Amino acid sequence: MIEPGMRLARRLRRREPVFGAWTSLGHPSITEMFGIAKVDFVGIDVEHSTINQEQSQRIIAAAQAGGIACLPRVASHNGEQIRRLLDSGADGVIVPNVSRPEEIERLIQWCDYPPKGSRSYGVARAQGYGTSFDAYVKTWNDRCTLIIQIESIHAVEAIDQLLTHEEVSGVMIGPYDISGSLNLPGQLDHPRVHEACAEVIAACQRSRKACGTQLIEPTAEGIAAAFAQGYTFVVLASDVFVLWKWSERMREITQRHRAFATR
Repeated sequence: MIEPGMRLARRLRRREPVFGAWTSLGHPSITEMFGIAKVDFVGIDVEHSTINQEQSQRIIAAAQAGGIACLPRVASHNGEQIRRLLDSGADGVIVPNVSRPEEIERLIQWCDYPPKGSRSYGVARAQGYGTSFDAYVKTWNDRCTLIIQIESIHAVEAIDQLLTHEEVSGVMIGPYDISGSLNLPGQLDHPRVHEACAEVIAACQRSRKACGTQLIEPTAEGIAAAFAQGYTFVVLASDVFVLWKWSERMREITQRHRAFATR
């Protein structure tokens, strides 16, 4: 599916508002339901879930059938995994914990076809099992989305270098991991964590790169605040976050009713 990926790549390149959804559970029906929200992309959390290659391909297909691009977050800097996900039809990848320019150079080699990269040519779902091979290969390097995650203070300090590569579509800030790298684990409101995130946002503005964040409980006010801070794309919670918050609310309700019933 060329169109959803091309549309996403253009919006990111122009720093237009982009919305994403996030799945950590392996069933494609969840992704089909995300289509109701008309988000721009679905991220698959391969890094912190049990989602495997076969499940990823089904989720990618479900997203694209609904006209939505799909970006798996890979588990590590692994060329084989990236190649298999791209050949499964992914519109690009989100890569965790990028902090050095040489890491980006390797990612470009794995993601792009020659002459930019060294991605090998295959015939799989991405290429329409051969029926759209020429069109896919011809357009791929222009529409491949590569999002790098900034998750350490070392990455923050090197951010201007990391953003010099035109193949980088944008960054996604990981405040939890940044707080850990500052020896402030979980202290997301600490001034040093805020300063680090602001530094990345400012660097993206200077380099005209997209910059994203994820909201646990998205509201109209929270989304507006994120864009006001300088973010250009927002991931609107995830299936796990939604079920977590629903479970907490249901627990409060059931406990209240049990207490009432025993009076």
